[in-house]
Amino acid sequence: MKTVLASNNKKKLAELFAIMHDDLPGNELLLLSDIGCCGDIEEDGSTFEENSKIKASVPASLGYIGVADDSGLCVDALGGAPGVYSARYSGMGDRANLEKLLYELRDVPDKERTAKFVCVMTAVFPDGRVVQARGEAHGLILREQRGSSGFGYDPVFLYPPLGLTFAELEPEQKNLISHRARALAAFCPLFRKELSKC
Repeated sequence: MKTVLASNNKKKLAELFAIMHDDLPGNELLLLSDIGCCGDIEEDGSTFEENSKIKASVPASLGYIGVADDSGLCVDALGGAPGVYSARYSGMGDRANLEKLLYELRDVPDKERTAKFVCVMTAVFPDGRVVQARGEAHGLILREQRGSSGFGYDPVFLYPPLGLTFAELEPEQKNLISHRARALAAFCPLFRKELSKC
């Protein structure tokens, strides 16, 4: 049974595959486009858990193991925003999202710019079984961008234990400490257990 990542984001595919390839049937992870799904999935849940399950359910409804993550940035000074709306915060893409975030935080003192990246990983099997796990990475939002790796809010998210933004980390480093890595660390053993029942 093939596993499909409920996304068409190739960077996300590479990041997830690098972490969980040993847990995949046939060491293969497909994108939605690989199974003929090219439209957007409406994420109308109010939590990361709900949205992740909504997305993973699409490949599962077609007979695949659906795997999805829903992730975002939650900034304390903004009451948890952008949260589940992180990818569409500005309505105009990554760069505009980042600019809006920095504008909204313009008067917030440096020590109060605390934030966390959240990721919820979900697998939905064709028979309806669901596996879900959550991971978080805590940090601070900088006033200016640093680094050229990663995507989304990575250039302004400072990870204090290393003194680097997520965009300054090598992919291998990020895959050890990111919110997605932490979610996957909890998710993969549960996923393996359910796979063994197939």
